[in-house]
Formats: sequence, structure tokens, C-alpha cells
Amino acid sequence: METQVKEQKYINDIETAIDSKTSALATQAERAATKFDNRAQQVGNKVSDFLAQLPGNINRFYQEYKLPIISFALLVATVLALKITFAIIGAVNDIPLVRPFFELVGISYTVWFTYRYLLKDSTRQELIAQLSSTKKQMLG
Repeated sequence: METQVKEQKYINDIETAIDSKTSALATQAERAATKFDNRAQQVGNKVSDFLAQLPGNINRFYQEYKLPIISFALLVATVLALKITFAIIGAVNDIPLVRPFFELVGISYTVWFTYRYLLKDSTRQELIAQLSSTKKQMLG
């Protein structure tokens, strides 16, 4: 009987120790959760402030660097347009008999242009006048 009482007391002591450790761990877990919640709230506030200021920052950046941004966009658009154009020309040149036909058209136009504008002095003057007129129309 005495052994049972000792065993019961020993079990009670172990249960008390486990309960105290469990409550200590629970308290630590609650503190850690509270710290985590506080940090999460701080990060959330910082992200919220950043997102609230983002349109103003983008507008300020655009106003400050307007010319370089537009120049870069035009450069990218030009490169993209050239790549697309060369891809289309390459695809058309792969069609049988189209490449020789385009070469024939190009050679024919070059011969006509040379005969029409470059052989005689009067026609060269006419070409220069047309180019000057076009230049004035474009540049003002």
C-alpha cells in the first residue's frame, strides 16, 4: 500500500512537472506568436505605406526622367519593329521564286532610276529640287 502511495505521489509530481513545463511552453509560444504578430503587422504597415506612396513615386520618377524614358521606349519599339520586319522579309524570301522576283524588281528600279534621274544634268537638278521640296515639307 505504501508503495502505491509513493507511486501515486511520484505520478502526481511528474504530472505537476509536465503541467508546469506545458504551461511554460504555452507561455513561450504565446510570446513568440505575439512577437510574430507584431512583426507581421509592422511589415504589413510598411508594405501598405509603400503601396500608398507608389503612384506618387512613379509620377515623380516619370516627371524627372521623362526624356530618357521616352527615348528608351522609342529605341525598344524601333528594335522590335526592325526584328519583325526582318523576320517577315526572311519568311517571304524563303518562298520559292519570290526572292529572284524581288531581285529582278530591285535591279529594274535601280536601272530606271539611274536612267531617269542620274544620267543628264537637267534631270539631276530636277531630282535635287524634288528632294529640297520634300525636305522643306518635312522640316518646315
